[in-house]
Amino acid sequence: MDDASKLLAEKIASEIIFAENIGKTLKKWRDVFQVSQKELSEKLGISPSVISDYESERRKSPGVGFIRRIIEALILIDAEKGYPTVSKYKDLLNGFRLDVILDICEYSKSINSWKLAELINGDVVNGLDKNISGHTIVDSIKAILTLNSFDFYRLYGLNTQRALIFTGVSSGRSPMVAVRVANLKPAVVVLHGLNKDEVDKIAVKIAEIEKIPLITTKMEVDEMIRVLRHEGGV
Repeated sequence: MDDASKLLAEKIASEIIFAENIGKTLKKWRDVFQVSQKELSEKLGISPSVISDYESERRKSPGVGFIRRIIEALILIDAEKGYPTVSKYKDLLNGFRLDVILDICEYSKSINSWKLAELINGDVVNGLDKNISGHTIVDSIKAILTLNSFDFYRLYGLNTQRALIFTGVSSGRSPMVAVRVANLKPAVVVLHGLNKDEVDKIAVKIAEIEKIPLITTKMEVDEMIRVLRHEGGV
């Protein structure tokens, strides 16, 4: 996928996963791409009735993995037609700073925050524990200076059960204030570049209020990406 396709895929995924009616939202995007149930099912290698059952909610909502497959199939079909749908969204999507996100990944298996801290040579600041099934590594300065509230939810990829890892942190207060005011909350926040005793007291208080495990680490970013992707089965 090109950058516009990837960003549109993230937008669609977020909208579907957080929708009150996942079936209707799936149908909405299939209609936006002007793809029939038969065409989509053929690309996925399944029966059209499966698509129909998901859209009408006769079948239990699909998991994240299958939603990802549906989105990839829609964009692939669009690509085969010359990107008529993606091109309509390109101007809107190009307003998002790709350099804000250093890495974004969904895991094939979940890990808890204590295991995460161990993997990245980190310290858990507040003693809380939650499971995560992915991570997003963010340039904190660029994120705070350039992202609006609409952009911020894109950091969550396919789900909020993830670690938001903020790099370039001086005290941790600004990232935690951003988390505090956002509607969506990560499962875990990692402050990169700090020792445990250097974290701002307000940042620690916000993490306690939001019941978010807070971790610090000084591991090199490239090494952190390699370790986490390996552990997550990517």
